[in-house]
Amino acid sequence: MLDLITVWFLGAYATRPIHVFGTLGLASMGVGVLFGLYLTFLKLFFGVSIGNRPLLQLAILLVVIGVQLVTMGLLGEMITRTYYESQDKPIYVVREMVNDFRQEA
Repeated sequence: MLDLITVWFLGAYATRPIHVFGTLGLASMGVGVLFGLYLTFLKLFFGVSIGNRPLLQLAILLVVIGVQLVTMGLLGEMITRTYYESQDKPIYVVREMVNDFRQEA
């Protein structure tokens, strides 16, 4: 089963790692920011002590992990593009051209 998942993953996302890592990173950062905003709301409006809450640590952790995942996706994208350009391989194949906008001179 893991082999099938690996083959699917490499086939679907081998040339665009930012789609995987960027999505996970943005989701992680979003959840972390939401937790942080919630805790900020509690602190500012209700005066609740948030320094000893595990939710604060989780919010910080999620934001840091999100930044790392987005950065890893960008690095993966750069490595993938460098590989394909050094091999003179196209990253994608055009199956069909619907309209050719080049003007005949």
